[in-house]
Amino acid sequence: MSGPATVLAFDFGTRRIGVAVGTTITRSARPLATIDTPEGETRAAALARVIAEWQPELLVVGLPMHADGAPHAMTDRARRFGEELRARFAIPVAYADERYTSELAKTALAGRGREGRRMRDEAAAQIILQAWLDDNATA
Repeated sequence: MSGPATVLAFDFGTRRIGVAVGTTITRSARPLATIDTPEGETRAAALARVIAEWQPELLVVGLPMHADGAPHAMTDRARRFGEELRARFAIPVAYADERYTSELAKTALAGRGREGRRMRDEAAAQIILQAWLDDNATA
């Protein structure tokens, strides 16, 4: 990827998917949405709407890992999700370590009650994307 690019990041979950947006020019990410629909065509349509609206040049999917960095069952599911995105939308997909992002998001949103719980997934996606942007300063 050369030049400024819009990037979308996803905090994949079986019940919800957090979405964040950022650009390589500002190197900053912000929470965007939480897709709270069951797997299937409804979820695919919600993802398609977000991707059509933002027209990203890259998608980043958070990879859940054990604390020691070992993969687990959700790691494989997140990779499959990323591959489905790549196949469906023909957009490159990168992966980023998402260890502790949900906990960091939960802490950041503490005290917001219900609103904080609803926002946790998109805040986790923001943390994933910001880390990717920071780690890929020359991308």
